[in-house]
Amino acid sequence: MADRADAVHELMTLDELTKRVGMSVRNVRFYTTRGLVPPPIRRGRSGYYATEHLVRLELVRELQAHGFTLSAIEGYMRRIPAGASPETIALHRSLLAPWMAELPETLSRKELVRRAGRPLSEDDLDTLNALGIVFPTKQGKYEVAVAHLSVGVALLDLGMPFEAALAAQDIFTKHGREIADELTELFRTQVWPAYKETGASPEELRQVVEKFKPVTIAALVTAYESAVDQTKRETVARRTR
Repeated sequence: MADRADAVHELMTLDELTKRVGMSVRNVRFYTTRGLVPPPIRRGRSGYYATEHLVRLELVRELQAHGFTLSAIEGYMRRIPAGASPETIALHRSLLAPWMAELPETLSRKELVRRAGRPLSEDDLDTLNALGIVFPTKQGKYEVAVAHLSVGVALLDLGMPFEAALAAQDIFTKHGREIADELTELFRTQVWPAYKETGASPEELRQVVEKFKPVTIAALVTAYESAVDQTKRETVARRTR
């Protein structure tokens, strides 16, 4: 009876749910009819919502923020088992969150030129785009990785060829995707089960993921630096033979 009382205590009305998740009643009902969240829990003539409804709606909102279409969101949500725990769904949302703390800034062409400190031709913008620093938007503005803009401009000043920038970005994308796939699988099969056994809460899980991000980035940088040093030593050794 105590478990049942606790479960009832955790239930929310539709109004309480919409306030928690930041969605309208209309949107919650729409996502329910599309099967993205389960139907409300009936208690007599009233419908109530639990943590599983909240975390699924939060995941839907996270997917929307990443530009997923409704069809893509439905496909993603279908891959999550109907009986998945709130902790499991929280893991999906945590892994979707931006990996880098500093998000791109949206700038106009004028603002971008001012930040760059010099005029930028169309060829310059193409090269910065190939380097993964500047991305044009449909609204005529630019998503800019501001922290890397000065480095990109310095490369332009040194005459960085567009073809070389494009080739470098292809290398980063290819190997970055491979690393991401392997690390995600490692987290899913080894790290996540270990924390699940401890009974970690969704908030504790999110904290673990957030701490895992900078450690991963630092490890990748260290491994890359070590590999470059090793490659340079091997190159010098071959040339002195």
